[in-house]
Amino acid sequence: MKKPSIKFKKTSKSKKEVTKGFDQSKWIRGFTIAAVAIWIFYAFIVDLLPYVVADFFQKWLPATTVNESLVWVICALGLNIVVGYAGLLDLGFVAFWAIGGYCAGWFMSDFFHQVNIHIGSMAPAEQPGIHLSFWAVLFIGALICAAFGVIIGAPTLRLKSDYLALVTLGFGEIIPQIFFNGENIGGFNLSNGSKGISPVDNIGLFGKKLGPFDLDWKYLIFVSLAALMVFISLRIRGGRLGRAWLAIREDELAASMMGVPLMKSKLAAYAVGAFSGGIGGVAFATHVNGVFADRFSFAISIILLAMVVLGGMGNVWGVIVGALSISWVNSTGLPAFGETVNSALGTNINFPSYNFLLFGGILVFMMLYKREGLLPESRLKQILHEADDTTSNIGGH
Repeated sequence: MKKPSIKFKKTSKSKKEVTKGFDQSKWIRGFTIAAVAIWIFYAFIVDLLPYVVADFFQKWLPATTVNESLVWVICALGLNIVVGYAGLLDLGFVAFWAIGGYCAGWFMSDFFHQVNIHIGSMAPAEQPGIHLSFWAVLFIGALICAAFGVIIGAPTLRLKSDYLALVTLGFGEIIPQIFFNGENIGGFNLSNGSKGISPVDNIGLFGKKLGPFDLDWKYLIFVSLAALMVFISLRIRGGRLGRAWLAIREDELAASMMGVPLMKSKLAAYAVGAFSGGIGGVAFATHVNGVFADRFSFAISIILLAMVVLGGMGNVWGVIVGALSISWVNSTGLPAFGETVNSALGTNINFPSYNFLLFGGILVFMMLYKREGLLPESRLKQILHEADDTTSNIGGH
């Protein structure tokens, strides 16, 4: 008796389409051109525009929103290394953001008024406290966060999936609470509690003191830090460590059988991601001119994760798109839209209060119809659709 044969349909995807992915050089050029164009526009052009046009940009895309969005991009790129590259679900990334912010509060203010240390700072020499250069604090905050990433990750990364998510969730809740209640820890004031630490020192750039409202120059700093994280992400992604992360993400057991050091690779992912969170925390503290415990809520971790999922896990450029989109909607887009609708219809609807309803709906839609994100990584897209393609091919015989 002749055995029945199963015929597989040829898919429309070419091998070139699956393996090529994104042309990194085009995206790098586009990122650079867009960054320079935005800086020129806000520094030299927007004030020369007619009032109606300038007011439109001030309402829908103010310079403060652009700068804050870049801080979100920096942190989202760090989370993408943990979640998108290594496949480790992290629900407590806000903790690294908070630690980085408090590093700026400790080393760029008069908080520790018992001492008087000035190294490269723009603060007056007679002002008490620890006053280090912004660039030094960036490095210090990033290293401290990386160390915390290793310390927290070492005992917990043996866990998998939901258990790891719960542990990181607890870590993300504990650290902000320590800062919120840290005004008196055994007689030591760690964080000034709910009052926070404000102001922080001005940033120095080319010998110029940048105050809280020097938004154009701060934009250059923030976009440079975002570019640094893009560079780190792309370089590591193409190296041996990046390939180890991808192997762990796709099949941890197979990766270990092939000689990938699981613990070292996972700790490296946590350390690099936390390094990015520290940079973002220091930048955010200088953006808001202080550090306040009530700003580091669990919601930040969820929003960052939504940015990574929406943009495309594992794809640097997709994460940037997701971070810019969600941060703009959350800070400016939704309030401006609500103001426009309320003024047109004479209503009084609080649109910003529905932001999580909007984000939740978007995530549900993405999980149902486009799990790989807006700009997916080609390799992850192939894996996610492999089962669907196999089922459709067998069913089409």
